[in-house]
Parts: sequence; structure tokens; C-alpha cells
Amino acid sequence: MMARAPRTRKVPVALPTMESAPEAWLRNIRLSGFALLAIGVLVLGIVVLAPGLRTYFEQRQQIAALQAEVAAAQAEVDGLTAEVDRWSDPAYIEAQARERIYYVYPGEFSYLVIGEPDTDDDTTTKNGAPISDEIQTTQVNWVQSLLSSVVTAGVTDATPAELGDLQPTKGSK
Repeated sequence: MMARAPRTRKVPVALPTMESAPEAWLRNIRLSGFALLAIGVLVLGIVVLAPGLRTYFEQRQQIAALQAEVAAAQAEVDGLTAEVDRWSDPAYIEAQARERIYYVYPGEFSYLVIGEPDTDDDTTTKNGAPISDEIQTTQVNWVQSLLSSVVTAGVTDATPAELGDLQPTKGSK
């Protein structure tokens, strides 16, 4: 009978715990020939396809920019079409003629105020009182003011030079 070889026992041995997890992970990587070939093909594919992908993305950006320009032009066309439609309306044409060239029909009166309005504060009068949107009555008796003006003019001893702005203008009699 043959003697059996003594069996050896495997005893687990702990490695030193001083290395970090990434180091242990890198130590366990085993690269085969197929893995190296796959990585080489992947790198080669990236090198070959990168210029084409860059061109593709640039063209997509150009297409997006051109689509935005087309949308802006379409919005402008829509606005101009609406303007043409407004000018097809006789009431709009009449309103524009009255506003722009002060058109009036025969028998109508048009008043044009010349001069720039005060742009400082349109909500108050010159003395600071607020402007009201309600009808107000005057506090002056205009009949008495008119009669006193006529009487004063008739009995005054002032010369025309003393009256100042009340002098008659040339051409009036």
C-alpha cells in the first residue's frame, strides 16, 4: 500500500491593512490580451470619431441658431401681416389720417395746441393744487369782474404806456 501524502491545510493570512482601497482595487486588476485589445479599439474609436462628433455638435448649434432666426423672422412677418390687416380697415385709416396729418371733414374744426406741455408734474397746477377730475365751480363772480373791468377802463387816467401789455397791436383798430 502506498502511503498517502499528508494533506496540507490552507491557513488564511491577513495582508497588512496599510494600503488604501484604491490601491487594493488597482492591485486586483488583471489585464488580459483581450482587455488590452478592447481598450486599444476604444481609444482608436474615440480618436477617429471625435472630429466627426465635434462637427456634428457644431452643426446642431448652427441649426438651432438658424431656427431661432427663422422664428424671429416669422414673428416679424406675423406682425407685418397684422399691420397690413389693420391698414385694410377704413376706420383705422381714418384714425391715422386724423392723428398723423390732422385730417378733418368739411365743417369740422380742428384745434392744434402749439408748444411743449410742462413735463415736470402733470397732476398738480402751477400753484401746487392737485388737479381734479370732477367739475368744479369757479369762486369768482365773472359778471362783477367784467363790469368792474369795463368801469375801470372807462374812468382810468393811465396812459397806454402805463397799461403795458394792454396796448393795441399793429393791424387792429
